[in-house]
Amino acid sequence: MTDLQVSLLAAGGVFIAGVYTYNKWQEYKAKKTVERAFASDHDDVLMRAGEPRQEPSFDLGLNPIPGAASGGGFDAEPSVGAPEGDFAPIAPAQAPVGPDGLTPAAELANSLVDPLIDCLIPLALEIAVRGDKILPVLQTLRHVGNKPVHFIGLHVNGDWEPITHGGVYTKLQAGVQMASRTTALNELEYSELVTRLRAVADEIGAEPEIPDMIEVMGESRTLHRFVAGHDAQLGVNLMSNGAPWSMATLIGALEKQGFDVRPDGRFAMPDGEGGILFTLSTNVTLGADTTSRLTLLLDVPCVAPARDGFGAMVTCAKQLVERLDCTIVDDFDQPLTDAALAEINGQVLEFYQEMEAADIPAGSTRAMRLFS
Repeated sequence: MTDLQVSLLAAGGVFIAGVYTYNKWQEYKAKKTVERAFASDHDDVLMRAGEPRQEPSFDLGLNPIPGAASGGGFDAEPSVGAPEGDFAPIAPAQAPVGPDGLTPAAELANSLVDPLIDCLIPLALEIAVRGDKILPVLQTLRHVGNKPVHFIGLHVNGDWEPITHGGVYTKLQAGVQMASRTTALNELEYSELVTRLRAVADEIGAEPEIPDMIEVMGESRTLHRFVAGHDAQLGVNLMSNGAPWSMATLIGALEKQGFDVRPDGRFAMPDGEGGILFTLSTNVTLGADTTSRLTLLLDVPCVAPARDGFGAMVTCAKQLVERLDCTIVDDFDQPLTDAALAEINGQVLEFYQEMEAADIPAGSTRAMRLFS
């Protein structure tokens, strides 16, 4: 047998194997479609025990779903032939609207699946779905690598919102965060996302529209460059003017100053609304008896400009100077004068302007997600 004949036989074998695999995949997809259509856990609204067969009607006082097939949408009109006066459509409760014209649910949806920092993947649904049916499946896909994955749904009332047990949705959208403080979304993570998302979509009867990997990787790297360039940790140090401080005495003084003690031995200054303005480190390991140096640290992109985190940190440092008999110094133990602190404050303000210009304001939900 010649080399040519061997090559032709090998090529034929590969072709046959490919056709076989393709046919098996088509059979699998067809089987899953039939299983979804005739699944026993779906309510049959046409044939309920003890009730005559009738056309379904959802008279909830809601506008029809744009583009919905006839008979399958939510109709605001009474059923044909219903006695006049017997029909009382239920108007949905009006949720409060914020300054930007969005309901709290819609605002939360925008923060969870954010087009600026997330790769968005639409999921077309075969039929409207209930949140309680799909939530257990969606919750199996929460992260790829260290990147969070979120899902939102287009509610029948026309608003995008986080998926809830009581909601009914006509469309879904997945979002995976494209960058974090440590890394950008990479090819392996994106491939894992696509594979797992296809499995999730198949189980709930949805079809994902997968974006091009090359474009997503480019956007992810660009976003990560911004994050890396604005990952600013700004610190000032307090150095004892005399003997090292006893830790027992120091902890009491810091608590009186308003710090909360953390399990890792660090101290956090609360902002009054559940957040943190800045932290303090004793620069020694847990169990140490003394320290002669404290470091106050501001996580600049995570504190909104209106809170003046740097100003509050400097004020706290000056109060501790009086309380603990110490000096404010830089990382090289050189005293920081008021003029030097004012210059640093000016740089912080420029930093905030850069973040605002990038539409990632410091302290915003968007910034907190990127710099968490």
